[in-house]
Amino acid sequence: MDFATLFWLFFLFSALQPVLHQRMLEASRTRLISRIEAKRGSRVILLVHRQESMSLLGFPVVRYIDVDDSEEVIRAIHLTDPEIPIDLVLHTPGGLVLAALQIARAISRHKGRVRVIVPHYAMSGGTLIALAADEIILCEHAVLGPVDPQLGQFAAASILQAVAQKDVNRVDDQTLILADQSKKAIRQVRDAVNELLLPKFSKDKAEELAELLSTGTWTHDYPITADEAKRMGLPVSTEMPGEFLQLMNLYPQPVRRMPSVVYLPERRIQEAREGK
Repeated sequence: MDFATLFWLFFLFSALQPVLHQRMLEASRTRLISRIEAKRGSRVILLVHRQESMSLLGFPVVRYIDVDDSEEVIRAIHLTDPEIPIDLVLHTPGGLVLAALQIARAISRHKGRVRVIVPHYAMSGGTLIALAADEIILCEHAVLGPVDPQLGQFAAASILQAVAQKDVNRVDDQTLILADQSKKAIRQVRDAVNELLLPKFSKDKAEELAELLSTGTWTHDYPITADEAKRMGLPVSTEMPGEFLQLMNLYPQPVRRMPSVVYLPERRIQEAREGK
């Protein structure tokens, strides 16, 4: 076999390897999801925004909750028997309020019990979805986040705060328009959160939580821990089934030239202690 043939075979294998790896990951996910569903008697739905090696020209693509996600999740809910529990796995930085609210309303109207499972984090729109669930299962160090709306790069609450501290006659029209949009956005999100919480809380408690989470109490990336969520009164548990952590292992980060985190698996450490 000459050099040119070897070169083209190597090139072909290199081109196909990411595709084959992706297919193997998908098959592994399918098998594990089937086992989890059989064990828990539920429908498992995943909304995972984690970068994988399959991306545009080799560069990671940052993903958020969008209308395509809402269409797929809602379709999965519609294909689930109304009495069957749903385990919705969330791993997301957030995204469009419209899409997140569509998903949240769909799961809030599902007759069967809905558990939102957060192995690592579900911020912003992810938290909005979690608020509609009957139970939120967090890992010990997993976090939720505030749901206050953002207009471009700025928090709506901060835009209102900045305008309120100035003479309105000295504020340009574009900023005043942003302030008007911010006021409407906060009211709309607050009302939506209140709507999602009312089935599980008293009217006063639902309004209190909606105000706390949607009006800029914290910065938008503030991590709400399991303990803090419990103190708020949210239906949070930290009894994370191990199968869901195994499932997250099948959503790897892109391969880097030099990993930023290195460790030995626990089993290897035990073997080292035993002198193996």
